[in-house]
Amino acid sequence: MKQSWHLYLMAFLYIVAGINHFRKPGMYIKIIPPIFKNPKLINNLSGAAEIIFGILLLLPFTKIFAAWAIIALLIAVFPANLYMYQNKKASFNLPKWILFVRLPLQIILVFWAYQYTL
Repeated sequence: MKQSWHLYLMAFLYIVAGINHFRKPGMYIKIIPPIFKNPKLINNLSGAAEIIFGILLLLPFTKIFAAWAIIALLIAVFPANLYMYQNKKASFNLPKWILFVRLPLQIILVFWAYQYTL
């Protein structure tokens, strides 16, 4: 079955985002809620997961697994998005409305990934 450009785009975005966790870790560590211990480890694990799941999304025999894993990852990182909205220090001085719009964006990303679980 031929892969759509949407799948390649999704894989590319997760791979690039994952790499960015290692290029600019402070940016991600800043948005990890303090309730979670060892933010450096969480950053590294989530970055590695994004890279791995992005690559696995491109392989026909692991695409469904990768899509479900991305959905789980999106759910797991939602507290960071919520923390950004609630905490001025984690907001990067973005307007509150942009931070609010990011919250339901997770639903769209979950739906996008779900398209590849079928």
